[in-house]
Parts: sequence; structure tokens; C-alpha cells
Amino acid sequence: MLIHPWDAPLDETEWRTWLAGHDFGQLAVNGGPGEAPWVQPTHFLYDAGAGPLGEVLLHLARPNPLWRALRDAPRVLLSVVDDYAFSPGPWAAPEGAPPGHGTPTSYYAAVQLHCVAHLVDDPREKARLLNRQVAHFQPEGGTDEVTPDGGPFDRLLPGLRGLRLEVVDVRAKFKYAGRKPEAVREQVAAGLRARAGHHDEAALSHLLRRGATAPE
Repeated sequence: MLIHPWDAPLDETEWRTWLAGHDFGQLAVNGGPGEAPWVQPTHFLYDAGAGPLGEVLLHLARPNPLWRALRDAPRVLLSVVDDYAFSPGPWAAPEGAPPGHGTPTSYYAAVQLHCVAHLVDDPREKARLLNRQVAHFQPEGGTDEVTPDGGPFDRLLPGLRGLRLEVVDVRAKFKYAGRKPEAVREQVAAGLRARAGHHDEAALSHLLRRGATAPE
């Protein structure tokens, strides 16, 4: 992922705060020789306090072909993208130029977690992992605890494998007209407000939040 200086996080807090509000992404694992990478959409739990860069917990079905790829190549990447919006060309036209001279582009936030994968097969460890995920996604409760010693879910445990991803590097990008002059950023902001489409409010929030620090 190309990250220009004007699209880089303002500080580590920016990407951590954004990631804290996201728990669905795509796990990419190297394929075998001559194969394309395996990409698995998945919910995940990011634990920011586990190590310097945190860790990710998730689980997948045992028949998933991704496990074979993981054994051969435990270095993986979890990609999370959101708050994206298309910006029509006229919004970005330079001041005094015809609208048709503006360049269409995409705005988005992205965090890529580079990780070392550790498989979790011990039944008790898997149960703990699953219970942590349920507590995150379903804080209101209502589902019995997962245990390997009885209960409604113990028979399901053998069909799942847990995965702990040790985060070793983070690349983050917030692409929101950071290099554009203030007049152009104002045009883009006005366009997002008027269109009020899917993700436009989130994109506008990033643009306004980062605009004051953007280089001219």
C-alpha cells in the first residue's frame, strides 16, 4: 500500500482509535508456489494491550483451505478498509479552473496489520478465545459459555480452529485530500455534505479532522 506523507497517520493514536471501532477485515495468506494468495473475510477481535502492537484473535472452520497455507507461510496480513467515498472530478477542480479539470479520486481509511500467525488447537484455549470473541461482539450476553467439557457447544469445538495473530508491524493510511489546498478541501467537504451518501459522513469527518494539519 502506497502511503504518501500527507496520507500517513498523524500519530499512532489515530490508527489505534480508528481500528478500535472496526472488527471485520480480510486475512491474506501467501499461497503455494504458483498460487494466488488466500484471502478470507472474517470478524476479528483486536487486543491492543497484548504486546507493543497488540494481537488479533479469530477462528475459522477446520475444513478451510487457508490452514494449509498458514502452516507453510505463517507471516500474514490483516487488511481493514472503511470510511471510503468516491470524489467526482469537479469537486477537486483547482480554484479558478473549469470543473472538468478536476481529478476524480477515492478517499478511504485503511489499516494493515502484518502478523505472525499462531494456531490454537487446544480445546480449552479455543474455548477461551471463542468466549472472548462472543463477549466482544455480544456484550449483552444471551449465549451460554463455550466449554470443552459439556454444554451446548463442546461438540462444535473440534470443527473449529483458533488463530492468534501477533502484530509485528502496522501500515495505516487516511487518504482525505491531505495535499489539496484549503479551497479544494472545502469544495470536497461541500460535495460530501450535499450528497450525504453511504460513508460520506465518515469521510467528511476525517477530511475536516485532518485538514488543519494538511500541507498546502
